[in-house]
Amino acid sequence: MVENVIWPAYLDAELSRKEGRRVPEGLAVPEPTVDEIAQAVQQIGYDATIEREKTYSRESWEARGRVVVRGAEDSTKNDLVQAVAAYVAAIRE
Repeated sequence: MVENVIWPAYLDAELSRKEGRRVPEGLAVPEPTVDEIAQAVQQIGYDATIEREKTYSRESWEARGRVVVRGAEDSTKNDLVQAVAAYVAAIRE
């Protein structure tokens, strides 16, 4: 079973690509939370597990957690992250 990890930094509009953002600025949102990401992953149809105590290596001073996505064998990580970003943006509207 394939597991993908999505860190909040991947979707954070306040970060540059160099700092860890993986989506275009148009899809990014300010300060995404693991709860929003997990909700978006479930809307897409995959299983999500929140690990709140984890720290992204590029943000070692801040433990924002991460979301582990299971069952996404039919999607590339890039496609998954972009779809999650679009859903998080839609959740906030």
